[in-house]
Amino acid sequence: MKNLPSVKGVMALIAIFFGNLLLSAIVMNETKGINNSEPLLMNDYLLVDSSNNLEALMEKKVSLFEDDQEDEVVEEPVVYLGMTLKELANKLDKNLKSTLTGYGMVFAKYSLKYEVDPYVALAIVLHETGCGSGRCSTLTSSCYNIGGMKGTNKCGSGPYARFRSLDAGIEAFFKNLSSNYYKKGLKTPEQIGKKYAESSTWASRIRFYVNQIQNS
Repeated sequence: MKNLPSVKGVMALIAIFFGNLLLSAIVMNETKGINNSEPLLMNDYLLVDSSNNLEALMEKKVSLFEDDQEDEVVEEPVVYLGMTLKELANKLDKNLKSTLTGYGMVFAKYSLKYEVDPYVALAIVLHETGCGSGRCSTLTSSCYNIGGMKGTNKCGSGPYARFRSLDAGIEAFFKNLSSNYYKKGLKTPEQIGKKYAESSTWASRIRFYVNQIQNS
């Protein structure tokens, strides 16, 4: 009866087997590296769903491409007579002097907020405050009243109102035109003048300033 191999012998055989297997893997690795000019990575041994990988890669590339696109140029909306808000403000600024210099954007925004014609509103201001001649009245420079509005918070000893700031006075003026005139159908200088002023020539003077603003 033949003697069975010892435990040490079996272990030696196993070591030789795995050693040969490792050597074969190294040879294949080096061969692939030479042929492809790149090392064989552990990922090369993994089985993956190539279709899913391709779809994910394409989505990533599309996303990167979209991010690289230039932002679309958004045109500013037209707000009045073919002008944008900025263009309207610049137009009004050309007619604002003295205390009101640089307030074109404020006038433009309140005219849109309260749905009041900006040319008519500014024309009334130029007439009522004297700003049209180059220097605003004390009522405007000291009490921020731009429309000759009356009120309980007196500006001096007269019946005219005082406001806490020029912005507040401008908004109060537009709010007054909106509530007491425009929303009641009084929109033209002729319609407004019958209620706003006692002078029979008031409307024609407002028309003069409207034309001046329009042609500036």
